[in-house]
Amino acid sequence: MTSPHDSEEIARQQQRWHQDVVEPLLQRAPERQTAFPTSSGIPLQRLYTPLDVPDADALETRHFPGQFPFTRGIHPTMYRGRLWTMRQYAGFGTAAVSNQRYKFLLERGQKGLSVAFDLPTQMGYDSDHPMAAGEVGKVGVAITSLRDMETLFKDIPLDQVSTSMTINATAATLLALYIAVAKKHGVSPAQLTGTIQNDILKEYIARGTYIYPPKPSMRLITDVFAYAAQHMPRFNTISISGYHIREAGSTAVQEVAFTLADGIAYVEAAIAAGLDVNTFGAQLSFFFNVHNHFVEEIAKFRAARRLWAHIMRDRFHATAPRAQMLRFHAQTAGSTLTAQQPDNNIVRVALQAMAAVLGGAQSLHTNSRDEALALPTEESVQIALRTQQIIAHETGVPEEIDPVGGAYAIEALTQEIETRVQAYIDHIDAMGGAVRAIEVGFPQREIQESAYQYQKDIETQARLIVGVNAYTLDDEPVPPLLHMDPDLERQQVAQVQALRAQRDNTKVRAALQRLDQAARGSENVVPILVDAVECYTTLGEIADTLRAVFGEHQEHIVLTSA
Repeated sequence: MTSPHDSEEIARQQQRWHQDVVEPLLQRAPERQTAFPTSSGIPLQRLYTPLDVPDADALETRHFPGQFPFTRGIHPTMYRGRLWTMRQYAGFGTAAVSNQRYKFLLERGQKGLSVAFDLPTQMGYDSDHPMAAGEVGKVGVAITSLRDMETLFKDIPLDQVSTSMTINATAATLLALYIAVAKKHGVSPAQLTGTIQNDILKEYIARGTYIYPPKPSMRLITDVFAYAAQHMPRFNTISISGYHIREAGSTAVQEVAFTLADGIAYVEAAIAAGLDVNTFGAQLSFFFNVHNHFVEEIAKFRAARRLWAHIMRDRFHATAPRAQMLRFHAQTAGSTLTAQQPDNNIVRVALQAMAAVLGGAQSLHTNSRDEALALPTEESVQIALRTQQIIAHETGVPEEIDPVGGAYAIEALTQEIETRVQAYIDHIDAMGGAVRAIEVGFPQREIQESAYQYQKDIETQARLIVGVNAYTLDDEPVPPLLHMDPDLERQQVAQVQALRAQRDNTKVRAALQRLDQAARGSENVVPILVDAVECYTTLGEIADTLRAVFGEHQEHIVLTSA
């Protein structure tokens, strides 16, 4: 611990260093820039010392891994006990095609699945709906019914593999489909592990794949919380997502602030629904972006953990340590991938992945080098997975519980990010909470302004992107790309139409009527959804039933004066 005498001596020595060493050098060789801000606009000091990490806060801010406030990690031994889950996000075309990609990844050492769904599935349309035309299987796998899910997970042991599903507006239905297919495998809901994204608020903020208005959407989410608390204790019921907020153009500070504000709204909604914070709180997880500013990204994760621990303990009175922990999946930043010189993306992804590991991620997806151009090839996916495996087994980094803990710059940035995030949360609270802030367009405007400034910096070369506005090449070769078979959509449409002719439509009509009644009341809809999908009711039919009850959300455009 630095004593007052030591602090005075460090301050004197730092001043002498600046006067006697730095200033003479700057006279001859000025620094490259007048300021060195992070992506959040935090000015980086020339040098950090113990003076930048107040000793009065040392025990609270540094503490020990596995103990409140979990700044140094949520597990006492972190990766010395178990490596993070290597969970590559994948899915395209039909369920059969995606099943082959999942087996390819598992055979090469991936430990968990991460399912990407196409836009019609995300928006609650069957593959043969007019709104789905041209989008079936394009950005993810097309899932219309239990038959598709049976094909998607064919020969995959669901009691041994953890599955993450990136789905939001139709999350409850996809969870029901996953439960139903697991039961066909002889696996009970209690045995299932994984995560369902189920984060609708960030859709209103940054992404746009919402269906229903906020109030019924929150009801569906808390229904999932309640069902899983009783029947799926090992499953994460939500992945509160900052990833898409960052991809939309936010800063690191805004990413954490808006994500935690959304998390607060979900906890408030669950408590209002009568759920126990120590039970459902232990099933919350988060999803963050890993961007290019290496040191800031590490500090961001540490600050997020500390903030959430205090929110859950001090604001919501959670006493169970697992309910206080911020457990998170990380994905390298898709928005940083460049179509120019795509092999450079391998380096970007490796550095971002290392930041996630140093920041204490529980699971990680590494993007493929060609994703700025197309869906990734098998070769690119393998390189992305090997990147994680090299970090895990060759760098030695996982052998230290918290290699960066105590570094002056890391600790100072962690504190500064925490302070700035808390200011955002206080402002959102004063507005009436995250839902109200979204309704008046506050986070949307903040992100738009940050995105504009980021693009402006690139165009003026205030920010250099290798291969884009610096170190460019003429006549770059086009790498081999994955091309989708246009016949896959026709196959999927034909399968959906055949299913409707083959199933027991009397049971389907009864299931939809039961769902309509439950949606109009207060009964938990998840068991009803499971019954509905088991008789091969389609996702679109379920979504249309809920649309008739809940209505559809219409975004309100908020204009502000310049």
